[in-house]
Amino acid sequence: MIHYHGIPITPEAAAAQILMRRHTMVSFAHPQQIELVADACQSFALDNGAFSAWRTGKPIVDWTAFYEWVKQWQQHPGFDWFLIPDVIDGIEAANDALVSSSAWSPYGVPVWHLHESLDRIERLIAWGFQRIAIGSSGMFAQIGTTAWWRRMAEAMTVFCDGQGRPRARLHGLRMLDPYVFASFPFASADSTNVARNIGLDGRWTGSYQPATKAGRGVVLADRIETVNSASRWRGLRYELESPLPLFSELFAEVEESA
Repeated sequence: MIHYHGIPITPEAAAAQILMRRHTMVSFAHPQQIELVADACQSFALDNGAFSAWRTGKPIVDWTAFYEWVKQWQQHPGFDWFLIPDVIDGIEAANDALVSSSAWSPYGVPVWHLHESLDRIERLIAWGFQRIAIGSSGMFAQIGTTAWWRRMAEAMTVFCDGQGRPRARLHGLRMLDPYVFASFPFASADSTNVARNIGLDGRWTGSYQPATKAGRGVVLADRIETVNSASRWRGLRYELESPLPLFSELFAEVEESA
């Protein structure tokens, strides 16, 4: 799977060292390092910034500027795809309308939100989308709760065929925790784990702690990238007992992107 690391990462010199030859998710809410990403990374995807805007209480209504931004970067050889604008906690009709408005580009990826119906998964697959992002929302907004795991299990029964193979390539939004993505047949996932944790000095102790933020970031990114996603859906075998410690138990994770 592809591990997309969220930005911004500061200082910028550290960002360049951490992201070199990796994959990055760039949010429209924080686009300031996209030039660096375009130069340093193997590939990058563009996040519409809806989650960040929703968290501030000022959801985006006019997506013109975002689409212009996408048009500017979608011809770059490192560009992978972009998240189609969505309404966090919105009704399905509103999100379906936004999907329709993105038909001008073949690179758009729709978001299925956990509070939405399983029928919408079928619609998105029937519409021919090769990649679908999964976003935690509504009563399932907190990743890792019992309700969240159960809802993800319900979704996997629709996303996957009878042998547990995904019917479309799946992307986990804010799910770049090894405990999480190792449980699902994801093609990719993202989070701001690295960006958020390299500055938490109190969490980095001991004789062998990295001396710089860049060193911390490399340690975190390498740790995440040593784990792959599941090859197919086999049920909730990781819910109660995991072969891996929760990443959030090792480092304090505070998510604000996508």
